[in-house]
Amino acid sequence: MNHATTIPEVSPDAPPAPVSFWEAFVFWLKLGFISFGGPAGQISIMHQELVENRRWISERRFLHALNYCMVLPGPEAQQLATYIGWLMHRSWGGIVAGVLFVLPSLFILIALSWVYIAFGEMPLVAGLFYGIKPAVTAIVVQAAHRIGGRALKNKALWAIAAASFVAIFALDVPFPAIVAVAALIGYVGGRVAPDKFKAGGGHGKADKSFGRALIDDDTPTPEHARFRWTGLLRVAVIGALLWAIPMGLLTARYGWDHTLTQMGWFFTKAALLTFGGAYAVLPYVYQGAVGHYGWLTPTQMIDGLALGETTPGPLIMVVAFVGFIGGYVKAVFGPDSLFLAGAVAASLVTWLTFLPSFIFILAGGPLIETTHNDLKFTAPLTAITAAVVGVILNLALFFGYHVLWPKGFAGSFDWISALIALAAAIALFRYKRSVIQVIAACAVLGLLIKTLL
Repeated sequence: MNHATTIPEVSPDAPPAPVSFWEAFVFWLKLGFISFGGPAGQISIMHQELVENRRWISERRFLHALNYCMVLPGPEAQQLATYIGWLMHRSWGGIVAGVLFVLPSLFILIALSWVYIAFGEMPLVAGLFYGIKPAVTAIVVQAAHRIGGRALKNKALWAIAAASFVAIFALDVPFPAIVAVAALIGYVGGRVAPDKFKAGGGHGKADKSFGRALIDDDTPTPEHARFRWTGLLRVAVIGALLWAIPMGLLTARYGWDHTLTQMGWFFTKAALLTFGGAYAVLPYVYQGAVGHYGWLTPTQMIDGLALGETTPGPLIMVVAFVGFIGGYVKAVFGPDSLFLAGAVAASLVTWLTFLPSFIFILAGGPLIETTHNDLKFTAPLTAITAAVVGVILNLALFFGYHVLWPKGFAGSFDWISALIALAAAIALFRYKRSVIQVIAACAVLGLLIKTLL
């Protein structure tokens, strides 16, 4: 899909005209509505618009920012938008870019979540989701294959992936423990056998130029982007308060064991564990939201992932669906305010999931801009990514089990769902269809089958 916008022709030898805050605001708002396709698609859209078409930032500076975002926990595409917005228009520029990347998705998911939970039993909605569930299983398998193909470059990394799969599948080891052990193995392995833990793939070197950019290779770091201890302290204190105030108010008003307070604490931890993208943290969200707290069922979790895949914004926005369903089902504001309960819970978990991303960019960005040095975290990150492959494979088996044996192994095998999953896999792997195309086709197929049978 081509999201290119018609931009006035400017000589490649001359930088474009300065961009006002409001001109940038309009672009970030548009980006929030068109950012489909997961992180790869979102980063591609930003590269096409900001580096190639508009020339707001050079290829080298774009990749430098991206490499920093890649080593942070959290959605790298949203963090990259925040970073570029901050570089161009100070802190408020970064905040606006990051918030608008997420906000359209939040509103859309709140509306879809309400339709799902309030009207999910209707034949139309039930039929659509009957076709979508097998498609999601195939999509998760594809994610494991895609990340594995990029990350598992040698036997050591294959061994880490296999060990992480056994740990979560057979031993039920918590996801944070798997991440911690993988990072430790990567740290030690990077020193003992550095060749085994070189970053696989990556984003390469900046060897292209699309003409002079506003923020070019040799553009001096703007004054606001220079590292200062006072700036770092200010961001850290404000960030801590933005977390502590809502958590403190929830604890004081409802108590520590209340659903909203526990959601706040749980998704704070989840936000700090999203190394390797949303698929990596989904098993942790499942362990907590489904297994421990019972905010939603396994089937609802699969449906939520489908909604997350078909809306713009980061895939980790599936947490908004989890929050909405949990707040709605638990009726945290009483039986007469179910929609309000869901909307507040969705907004709360979105706030606490993305807050660390803003802190990392606004606090760490000046250090990255000042040093322009290569990052030294690649070995632990490589090991974590390898472990994530095993975790995602476990997630695919979990989804497959609940889709193909909806009533457990004691019940009957759903061969129609199996055929839909197979068709979705062929479309993804053989014909390279996009996720949205596959989900749309399977949804229509599910509706037809439920209507005819």
